Amino acid sequence: MDHCIDCRTGDLGRREFLKLIGGACAAAALPAILPVGGAFAEHELQAGIVHSPACRMHVTGGGHPERPERYDAIMKVLSGEDIAPLYRLIEPRAATDAELLGCHLQEYIDTVRREIAGGRAMLSTGDTSICRDSLEPALLAAGGTLAAVDAVFAGEARNAFCIVRPPGHHAGSGRGMGFCIFNNVAVAARYARRKHNAERVLIADWDVHHGNGTQDIFYEDASVFFFSTHQSPAYPGTGAAEENGAGKGLGTTLNCPMPSGSGRKEVLGAFIDKLVPAANRFRPDLVLISAGFDSRIGDPLGRFTLTDDDFADLTKIMLSIAREHAEGRVVSVLEGGYDLAGLASACTAHLRALAGTDG
Repeated sequence: MDHCIDCRTGDLGRREFLKLIGGACAAAALPAILPVGGAFAEHELQAGIVHSPACRMHVTGGGHPERPERYDAIMKVLSGEDIAPLYRLIEPRAATDAELLGCHLQEYIDTVRREIAGGRAMLSTGDTSICRDSLEPALLAAGGTLAAVDAVFAGEARNAFCIVRPPGHHAGSGRGMGFCIFNNVAVAARYARRKHNAERVLIADWDVHHGNGTQDIFYEDASVFFFSTHQSPAYPGTGAAEENGAGKGLGTTLNCPMPSGSGRKEVLGAFIDKLVPAANRFRPDLVLISAGFDSRIGDPLGRFTLTDDDFADLTKIMLSIAREHAEGRVVSVLEGGYDLAGLASACTAHLRALAGTDG
């Protein structure tokens, strides 16, 4: 075989992967991939990053895996002198009710506000811990993704990574669950459709858990393609391969459930073999990532074995799709990841790849 990627084989070592995506034949499987070891040559835009210390106000209780220290761990490494110059800050803002209504029911938004103000320890709709100060972080998490969408459409940032909490991909239109209050990435997709006239939006979710809320919101929506790799069986018990959309959205949901112990071969293979061809048919105007790093080896809530290099390579695949179809527009949104050291190093690898400095 020549140097073109055989899309039927996901068992690529990193050296072979980098060689192939950097070669002229890479377009056979990975269109217009980010050049290996260098930034985009055509412009000098930095990657964008969204974050706010206010996310620490969302206190979930002692021993809870989705805790404020997740933000601290990421920011400690990203503030280092070797990482900080790679990105520009994008100021987050609070999402409005009108923006949340793109995905959530008013009744549910009212419930969130009432139960947080009332001092409940958990949302009545599901297993999501809250405190009296959770509303501001939740609104900033959703609104921060919208600020990132605005920045990439305006050409103010090459792409963007949103370091937000609480996460969002389990939240449905009328239900918070799985540590999630509002579905940040889903709100961003609907906002891009309305505000920036994006006709088609791709959401790829590599969290170890299935993004059931995102799937449900767009299950009958042909304008949003949802792709997920996730451990099965595992929480929340959804995401079977047979779940592929309904009505006008039939065929725009693509699930890749995988057993415990899956890693580079399975996950990277699914992105190459299944997502890339699907994206080439769908031709998105915007690429969104539900970036869950609980699929990293050693995470306490997952049993996948992805490494930092694997996350960098997954990021490169998403960048290649965006450069081919979406003028490079990628917005990545933090989901899971509960081993603090692993989360920090995986996020660093992800950002380096977004910034074009990962070789």
